[in-house]
Amino acid sequence: MRLSQFKELMLDEFGREYAAVISRDLVLGQLADKTADQALAAGEDPREVWLAICSSAGVPKSRWHGLSGDKKQRPAGKP
Repeated sequence: MRLSQFKELMLDEFGREYAAVISRDLVLGQLADKTADQALAAGEDPREVWLAICSSAGVPKSRWHGLSGDKKQRPAGKP
């Protein structure tokens, strides 16, 4: 997965503001207690970071591979 794909998944799932908070503040036990920002800066695979976020943040497994095109049009803040 490319970093651009990771960022798109974050925006689609969490929205711009909350995605930034999660990347900066959520400590991921699966990634040696690093935040997503720290793990990516250390060279961790964006896919592994994304999966760790999904697991830690309670994202339903049906959305771990992203939203389908029609669901991307949902209003902000709606699951």
